[in-house]
Amino acid sequence: MKKSKTPTFLVELPLSVDAGQATRLRAHFEAARCLLNALLGEAMKRLRAMRADPAWQEARAIPQAQKQERKEAFARLRQAYGFSEYALHEFVKRANCTWIADHIDSIMAQTLATRAYQAANRVCLGKAKNVRFKSKGHGLDSVENKWNKSGMRFLLQPPDKGNQGWLLWNKDLLSALIDWHDPVVQHGLRHPIKYARLVRRKASSPNAQGADAQGYRYYAQLILEGTPHQKKKHTVGTDVIGLDLGPSTIAIVPQQGEAQLAPFCEELQPDARAKRRLQRRLDRQRRANNPENYDAKGRIKKQGKRRLAWKNSKGYLATRRRIAAKERKLAAHRKSLHGRLVHQIIQRGNTIRTEKLSYRAWQKQYGKSVGRNAPGMFLEHLRRTVASTGGILSEFSTRSTRLSQYCHGCQTYVKKPLSQRWHHCPCGIGLVQRDLYSAFLAAHLDPAHTVPSIAQDSWEGADLRLLAAVEVLAQRANEGQTLPRSVGIPRAGARLPKSLVPNRLELVYRRGRLEALGLAKEPPASGGGGSVN
Repeated sequence: MKKSKTPTFLVELPLSVDAGQATRLRAHFEAARCLLNALLGEAMKRLRAMRADPAWQEARAIPQAQKQERKEAFARLRQAYGFSEYALHEFVKRANCTWIADHIDSIMAQTLATRAYQAANRVCLGKAKNVRFKSKGHGLDSVENKWNKSGMRFLLQPPDKGNQGWLLWNKDLLSALIDWHDPVVQHGLRHPIKYARLVRRKASSPNAQGADAQGYRYYAQLILEGTPHQKKKHTVGTDVIGLDLGPSTIAIVPQQGEAQLAPFCEELQPDARAKRRLQRRLDRQRRANNPENYDAKGRIKKQGKRRLAWKNSKGYLATRRRIAAKERKLAAHRKSLHGRLVHQIIQRGNTIRTEKLSYRAWQKQYGKSVGRNAPGMFLEHLRRTVASTGGILSEFSTRSTRLSQYCHGCQTYVKKPLSQRWHHCPCGIGLVQRDLYSAFLAAHLDPAHTVPSIAQDSWEGADLRLLAAVEVLAQRANEGQTLPRSVGIPRAGARLPKSLVPNRLELVYRRGRLEALGLAKEPPASGGGGSVN
């Protein structure tokens, strides 16, 4: 019988660790790494044996329409070869022996077995190509328990005895640094603790505040029962929002209210430039330390299966640590920007409609933008936050809706190349920026249908709102700011077609009201064609 699921949220607390405790924690993490690698190897061994069985191909040959028969065939194979979570729980009883059992208790060993099974099962289902074994250099950086009654657990003093907290693991009491003036921490520690997780993160250097001799900081993550703290400034709107998310831009259009078109995670650009400079410096140092590993053209020599020997100088290692610190700061900054944008969207409305896209496919074409901005991670953050506020995030297939090709005026579909960033139809709809128009159509699309339903009076007010969003970016371009080419606005000083220069419309939102600064009816000329960045 399955356990009933309850709402869950997380609170993270930094830990104060002395030198002796840090030494023992590193030994515990190393034991957990070895055990996890053994479990991953066993799980993959069973998966390979199961796939080699002729019954596996027979099960795959069963038509997808015969769901029950297909499911039973794969279930028999999993049971026969012990490829299941509970089978790995039985295996870990034998694997968790000798010196490993001195560091890892039986319950934590089961959580590692579950972790290994989930990784191998992704390979089995075709969601991953292989599992990732943990090397000694990178190590394992998080372990968790199943409950808060035994093993690794968090202990909290009653208020009348001091309100101090500790993470207990084996014989070590790790003191938690609790800021009781933080409303998020106060709210979290008033809720029941389901289980605790210990996380370690690399600091910039061993001399960083709170770091041990190896440069690690330690944190306790408490998985709590209930709903997270809602700050007063994070209000929830009631409008319906249409989103069009790209690798480097985002269009936000509510059914009522101000539309927005902006570069996605624009503030990350300076951090990325500093990281690129460090990467170039690291490459120069590596070449200077190992000239024998490069040919006359500067390419790494091929040695067949034999691995090249690389010499690392102290300067090279220092630069590598600086790059790692930049990566951590970039990830933290990106997460902060995602959270801020998510709350800005939900302040307008918690009914979100957007197209379902393959962000993994974007990595092949827009690798730098996707790696820097992480649009898939943003959408997951938005999905969790919308669910916590009681809202709905609807995703619909691009194959059925084709919003970028649709015109609601004549109800026809016309394919556009990516270089065409403006929608203009002979029926009279347009000019309008392509991403904004797609987001507008998404806001008026019922998830149960594939064609947006838009009244004429709704469009008469919306076209001005969409043009106002473009004017904000056009003004930035005129000031010399760099914008993604996917916006469709030419760079500062670019010559516009004469037919559109006198007809430029300058609109702006002031005190919640749309005001026109010009007398025209058309936006800036479509320009800046090219691929999306």
